[in-house]
Amino acid sequence: MSNVEAAAMAVVAQDAGGARAGEYAAEREISSPLGREMFSFLPGYYENSRIMSSDMNAKGAELDELYRALNETLDQFFVRTATWGLDRWEQELGLTTDKEKPLEQRRALVESKLRGAGQFSGRLVKNVAEAYDGGTVDVTFAPSEWSFTVKFVDTIGIPPNLDDLRAMIEEIKPAHLAVEYEFSYLLIHQLHGVKTLSEMEQIPLSKFAGGGSLGQQNA
Repeated sequence: MSNVEAAAMAVVAQDAGGARAGEYAAEREISSPLGREMFSFLPGYYENSRIMSSDMNAKGAELDELYRALNETLDQFFVRTATWGLDRWEQELGLTTDKEKPLEQRRALVESKLRGAGQFSGRLVKNVAEAYDGGTVDVTFAPSEWSFTVKFVDTIGIPPNLDDLRAMIEEIKPAHLAVEYEFSYLLIHQLHGVKTLSEMEQIPLSKFAGGGSLGQQNA
């Protein structure tokens, strides 16, 4: 290879490297995900254009915001993802809106209300209670005592939104039936050798039982 050919190839390689650097620089200027996607569809001669990269970034940012708003609006149609739309769900179901409650508790109340339609049965109570608790709930009836028991299997301690659950159960159950709530608690001997003392200190005292592994509360 002659010196002239070698010099020509070096110039071509330098130009290609500069073009790639310009392309990468242009892409780095685009912070919008949709802007970068649109930029990738442009003809090759726009690869080094800062003007086009700025244009795609501006348009992409508007589309990002549009898609975010659309997805957020779609979330309101489903109880488990609704945020500001929970007000409408609660209004439609005749529930009182309490903005002080965490979103998860408000969603559980709405979902439980939706599940609470139909003829009273153990399955109905179970569905309603599990919508609140998020874990497994057992419902047992004592016909001779005209009562039934709601036992929280997976939840340790008393659920934080128990008062809402009680109100919902009172609404769906027949007036002549009494209801008891049974909770599971931690025992020290269950944690001995499993957790360190520092780990146990991080567990709220409300999760532990004073004597037995189960506690009961009457409605």
